[in-house]
Amino acid sequence: MGQKVNPVSFRVGITQPWRSRWYATKKHFGEWLVEDFRIRKFIRKEYGFAGISKIEIERIGDKVTVVLWAARPGLLIGRRGAKVDKISEDLSILIGRNIEVKIWDIEKPELDAAIVSEAIGEQLGRRSPYRRTIRRYAEMIMDLGAKGVKIQVKGRLGGAEIARCEFITLGKVPLNTLRADIDFGIATAILGKGTIGIKTWIYKGELFGKVEKGKSALRAPVGGPAVPPPAPKT
Repeated sequence: MGQKVNPVSFRVGITQPWRSRWYATKKHFGEWLVEDFRIRKFIRKEYGFAGISKIEIERIGDKVTVVLWAARPGLLIGRRGAKVDKISEDLSILIGRNIEVKIWDIEKPELDAAIVSEAIGEQLGRRSPYRRTIRRYAEMIMDLGAKGVKIQVKGRLGGAEIARCEFITLGKVPLNTLRADIDFGIATAILGKGTIGIKTWIYKGELFGKVEKGKSALRAPVGGPAVPPPAPKT
């Protein structure tokens, strides 16, 4: 199962928080879902140059908060927060309601899968050799302390007539282990002879550690209440 689905969505509610945090009735669910999609699409298109890893959206009543995790937050904040106000104004015009924008800094962008995928896409767009590029980034990630990394590129590699897939794996990437802290990112490089898709998996270690035999493995899900252990049988 872990090999077939997005590693982030596979762990949502267990080790990963929800990217959109709100509750809606059937009347508003579709409308808010489309708004979230439009917000993310607009930010990726207009402000992707700041190295945005993920976009989180929270709704409490009529208040909408957009949290941007960026590798270069200074490009989004601007002088005295002027650009943050501009982003809030643009998003408010886009969906027709007031939006508060928060910018969070990524401590190690080199260990963020989305940032790495975009960086590889930029290198491929400059006609860098794909094998050398993915190996260089994979070795860099391992040198920074990652437990494992897998990078996959797929498309008309090197301008070939037939599309193919190439990948490199260093260390271990246990996709079926739910307690594994795995970051996943996707990017697309648009070249003259077609597009190349880039996927990156980065394994940073286990969050809970191994559970001894006979003990409960239940833990509190991210962003949720603690889960009590099962009652003993009488």
